Amino acid sequence: MQALNVNGRAIHFRLDRAEEKGPLLAFSNSLGTDLRVFDGIVDRLPANWRILRYDTAGHGLSGHAERASIGDHAADLLAILDHVEADKAYVAGLSVGGMIAQALASARPDRVAALCLMDTAPKIGTAEMWTARMDAIRAGGIEAVAEPVMERWFSAAFRASRPAELAVWRSMLTRTPVEGYLDLCAAIRDADLTDRARRLDLPVLFICGSEDGSTPPELVKAAAELVPGARYLEIEGAGHLPCVESPDAVAAAITGFFKEHGA
Repeated sequence: MQALNVNGRAIHFRLDRAEEKGPLLAFSNSLGTDLRVFDGIVDRLPANWRILRYDTAGHGLSGHAERASIGDHAADLLAILDHVEADKAYVAGLSVGGMIAQALASARPDRVAALCLMDTAPKIGTAEMWTARMDAIRAGGIEAVAEPVMERWFSAAFRASRPAELAVWRSMLTRTPVEGYLDLCAAIRDADLTDRARRLDLPVLFICGSEDGSTPPELVKAAAELVPGARYLEIEGAGHLPCVESPDAVAAAITGFFKEHGA
């Protein structure tokens, strides 16, 4: 198990294929998940790529980051990149992980070779929406929002045909520490990276599941239109976590795009 002390809290991370000499690909997970959300695509990526994953603060095995902003979470990722001595990384972020990736690329463009932004945008949801979700969780725990979250995360076909997997993902969500979940909700609520997205000057690929109920295709497509030169790819039939529902398609898209840009 690998961990790093960042600003007084432990951040759990995993570096696979550390001995390889290829490029480093860093993943940043979504709200209510941990680094395991990318399990399905790791072995589908080129064998010489080094793969870095970590649990966002307050999730998985990482310590709680009280009142942390998206910029603070980006600083956590930068600290891990420093720790593993990665001068430059290809970065893939899912949902809020995509916001963290955008913030990192904006603050430290010298450290990011290219971005893959999955099911995300510079601004996600409204303050009222996030406040309502946080109030519901304070009243009834994460269990109170679990069913509608599953409906947004996964397509109807996935929910009907893969009930055991659905139960496991639901368990991951409900076992997320409540304070960690609430603090990351607040960070998303308070973040608007629109102006920074317009100024991004690096290769960017946006990916979105066609059945995404959290960041629907029209939102992600509009985000891609904000970023100069960005591309947009829709994964047919997938929900908010296409790396889970359609790992072959996502891994192929990441591999092709990053190889096109030097990986």
